[in-house]
Amino acid sequence: MARIPLVHLAHARSGDKGDTANVGVIAYRAEDYELLRRALTPERVKEHFGSMVKGAVERFELPNLHALNFLLHGALDGGGTVSLMTDAQGKVFSTALLRMEIEVPEDVAAAVAGLGRLPEDRR
Repeated sequence: MARIPLVHLAHARSGDKGDTANVGVIAYRAEDYELLRRALTPERVKEHFGSMVKGAVERFELPNLHALNFLLHGALDGGGTVSLMTDAQGKVFSTALLRMEIEVPEDVAAAVAGLGRLPEDRR
């Protein structure tokens, strides 16, 4: 097994509604969806964000899109209109989640190497 950043398996988008951020994670390759489904549990996502997410994490599966959508409750300090947080709209939660490392078989790690890049990888 190999540990790789999620960004090599998927891309993501995030947004918000009130005090809840949402993050959609979409597999680059259909064959990796099941691997994402097993690795990205609500518990693991909540653990990854730590104290940034005060409430529950809900997961919704969209197998026809090879995607998962997460609702991160209590992540925005009340939301954009009432919070003094730098990012009270939740725009960077997708990038933060793509930094999560997950274990994958060695052949998957080799196949997806370089599919996605984190900002510091762009040289």
